[in-house]
Amino acid sequence: MSARACFIRRPLQFNLGSSSCSCFVSCSLLVGSQLILETTTTSTTALPTDAPRTTTPTAPTTTAPSGIQYHTAYPRNYHFIMDNPEVCKDQTPFLVLMVPVSPNNIAARNAIRQTWGKEKQVQGQVVLTLFMLGSSGGAYVEQHEKLKQENEKHHDLIQSDFRDTYKNLTIKTMVIMDWLAKRCPAAAFAMKIDSDMFLNIDNLVIMLLKPGIPKLNYLTGMLMWNRPVVRSKNSKWYVPVEMYPEPKYPTYTLGMGYVFSNDLPEKFVEASKSIKPFNIEDAYIGMCMKKLGLKPSSPPNPSQFRAYNTKYDRCTYSKVITYILGSSQQLINFWMDLKRPEPPC
Repeated sequence: MSARACFIRRPLQFNLGSSSCSCFVSCSLLVGSQLILETTTTSTTALPTDAPRTTTPTAPTTTAPSGIQYHTAYPRNYHFIMDNPEVCKDQTPFLVLMVPVSPNNIAARNAIRQTWGKEKQVQGQVVLTLFMLGSSGGAYVEQHEKLKQENEKHHDLIQSDFRDTYKNLTIKTMVIMDWLAKRCPAAAFAMKIDSDMFLNIDNLVIMLLKPGIPKLNYLTGMLMWNRPVVRSKNSKWYVPVEMYPEPKYPTYTLGMGYVFSNDLPEKFVEASKSIKPFNIEDAYIGMCMKKLGLKPSSPPNPSQFRAYNTKYDRCTYSKVITYILGSSQQLINFWMDLKRPEPPC
């Protein structure tokens, strides 16, 4: 039995560039444990040539209609089209920072490279920063060449062939987990951190080096308890009952930045085979934890994982681990100020 929820979307929300389609119908089709995002058009305009390679679901007994683009949430239905598989072979990182970012957001990547992402040794530990990208429409050849040149310079881009949209953040996160499990299994810890974040990397590594931090089955960050599922169709966090029938999510860590022992990515990928996906990626990781019989842990100092701050204060920023920022330039400005030699407090 499958459940379907359809909505009319504007073309730009699918990042299809200059497509002449007047509108798209986006349908979320749950088949077994897989989420399939279907895209059909109201005209005969073809989808872009960079459309992801597809995997035909085995659950339905009928043949899929032509013109439908399938996206499945299980990460190994996708393929890496740009990779740096050797980065964990020459050295074993203590911590891998995985940053989901859109292909065209080079400003965010460069700001991170100038700030917390440039730190390769922190508190005597090896730290690695990588960016996870999906595929977008438009001028694909030109964009791919620019990304290739960027990766040749920095060796920090990983790109998969899922469509890079907000609705596909769960897919993006699970591809991150798949990469960690396959390419960097020996790392001690990893962190999924958004591209608009301030990260006090020293404080994070100091936290992870504390003797009481578990080395296995550990997930921490800003904990969300008893969060209701948003049912309003006007909300960007809307999840239909067909995707997630329960009224509340299990306890999860806010997606802005959560840290986990690196044994978990492989377990998440395995658990995802039997969990109906939905588009709230951090709550989905919470579902994976629940499936595994695990619970997220409160960090040693919960006040270090913060969301927003109304103003910059050097003393405060010297004590936290995360803050959400308003721009890439803010990250650069705050970081430069924090790194001044004078004591912050």
